[in-house]
Amino acid sequence: MTSFDDLLSNVPVAQIAEKLGVDEATAKTAIDAAVPVLLGGFQAQAGNPEVGLNLESEVASQPHGLLDGGVDMNQVDVSNGNQIVDQTFGAEKNTVISALGNVGGSDISQDLMGKLLPMLAPIVLAYLGKKALGGGEGAAGGGIGDLLGSLLGGATGGNSGGGLGDIFGKAVGQNAGSVLGNVLGGLLGRK
Repeated sequence: MTSFDDLLSNVPVAQIAEKLGVDEATAKTAIDAAVPVLLGGFQAQAGNPEVGLNLESEVASQPHGLLDGGVDMNQVDVSNGNQIVDQTFGAEKNTVISALGNVGGSDISQDLMGKLLPMLAPIVLAYLGKKALGGGEGAAGGGIGDLLGSLLGGATGGNSGGGLGDIFGKAVGQNAGSVLGNVLGGLLGRK
C-alpha cells in the first residue's frame, strides 16, 4: 500500500544530513516539511503538463533501481532535481523555499531548503514510479495523479484544497503552511 510514511521511510535521512552538514534531527524536520510540499507541487502538475513539469515523463526517466536496497545519495541526480523543482514551482520557487526556510526554528534555513528540495525530488519521483509500476498501473494517464491523491489524501482524510492546506499547516507551521497552500492552490488552478 502507498502511504506517506512509506515514502518517508525511503528517504535516507543520515546521508542527507551529512550532505547538508546538519544533524539528523534537523534533516528529518526539514524532510518532513519538504516532502508534502513536493507532493503538492507534483499534484498541481499531474493534470497540467503544459505549464511546466511533464510529471509522467520525469517519473519514467528516474532510475528504476534508485530505491532498491535503500537510496544511495551518490546515485541521486541533484542537477536533474534542480530542473524538476524549477519546473514544478516555476516563478513561485523562491516563495516556496522562503516559506520552508521558516520551519523548525533557526536550524532550518532557506539555503538548506534550497539544497534539500533538489535532493528529494528524484527520490519522490522514483518512489511514485516504483509504486505505479508495482501496482500494475502504467505511469501514464491518471495513475500518477491517483497515487499523489492517495499520498496527500491519506494524510488528511481527503484531498480537497483544504486538505493540502492542512498538510502544509501541520508540516511547516501555520504561517508557512498558509503561504504554501496559497502558492500550490495557484498552481492547481492554472490552465
